[in-house]
Amino acid sequence: MTTANANALTARWASTVDDNGTVLSGAGVYVLLALLAPFAAGPAGEELLAVAPEPLGLPDSPTTRMATAVWSRAEVPLTPEFTAAVPPARRGALTGDPAADQPLLDAWAAEQTAGAVPALPVRVGEDTLMVLASALSVRTAWAEPFDDGVQRPGSGPWAGRALAGLNRRTRGAGALRALRVADTPAGAVTLLTVAGAEDVDVVLALGETDQPPAAVLPAAINALTTTDAAAFDPARAAPGVAVREVDATDDVPELDVSTVRFRVGGSHDLLERAGVFGLRAATDSSTGHFPGVSPVPLAVSQARQDAVAEFGATGFEASAVTAFALRLAGAFFPERTHRRQVVSVVFDRPFGFVAVHRATGLVLVAGWVTEPERFQD
Repeated sequence: MTTANANALTARWASTVDDNGTVLSGAGVYVLLALLAPFAAGPAGEELLAVAPEPLGLPDSPTTRMATAVWSRAEVPLTPEFTAAVPPARRGALTGDPAADQPLLDAWAAEQTAGAVPALPVRVGEDTLMVLASALSVRTAWAEPFDDGVQRPGSGPWAGRALAGLNRRTRGAGALRALRVADTPAGAVTLLTVAGAEDVDVVLALGETDQPPAAVLPAAINALTTTDAAAFDPARAAPGVAVREVDATDDVPELDVSTVRFRVGGSHDLLERAGVFGLRAATDSSTGHFPGVSPVPLAVSQARQDAVAEFGATGFEASAVTAFALRLAGAFFPERTHRRQVVSVVFDRPFGFVAVHRATGLVLVAGWVTEPERFQD
């Protein structure tokens, strides 16, 4: 059920997108929700468990990598249960100084995505007590590459433009297996599977012309999840598909694919759709929600994801970095309303010392220092 839960989250999220190009990773969010859910309490715990009831088990894959990390301030002691769930190698420290902390977090995002996402999507402040992050990277080559070309659409929103086209012709009895059509609440959706050379495929989904992405994208996800997409029937009309017969030397079927190169990015404020992610209650800062993480009362203050994806002639690459920031809830650190005098003293020449027994005032030892020890590097 774990995969189904993560896919369901992705489909719900996809149903909220607008008509602009974007990319998102429900899996990248799910791993953080599932990390927090068992340590949350009250309404926040109920919401999180409804969305992410169990951890997402990721396969050992040569093409897909998921990294997670947690950073916390010294004034936020972590429970033994939470530290057991997040090994030391995945934990780091926040100083409370954004000028020091932000570069550290940004460097982690860049390192985990080979620079594709150069910074963590959340910005730390003096009130940030904890940050949780995930970084998902996918790199796959096509089993059969495309040929570069030019595409000049004759109609639709791209009409009259010269586009970076990708073309591929596949022949054989199994050529049409890559093409399926799903009957969905958004109408017919054409699904083309572009197989990767190892263990990742990319499915291109084309809906009917009057259907928005918020309808087509979740419909495609649900069709793939439930395997409702039927094998292609040449007698049936499908979006973007034309069937013709030509004179040839044999009757072997052929699939001609024409698509375009693309590179898209998405920057998402998850709290704008907090209900989709089970984060509505967790953002209430009047009380703490994660007693299983720390005895310090915590609430979610930021939740964001930045993602990029690129589809080309030889393969596909995508990266997504998701991060949650937590702040103090229900109570507040004392405000810094006073000016403090700081006095410095330096002993940089011979000096004496006296050891005194506190209770009796007894001098235990006294001395004078003329030759301090040398520094050893």
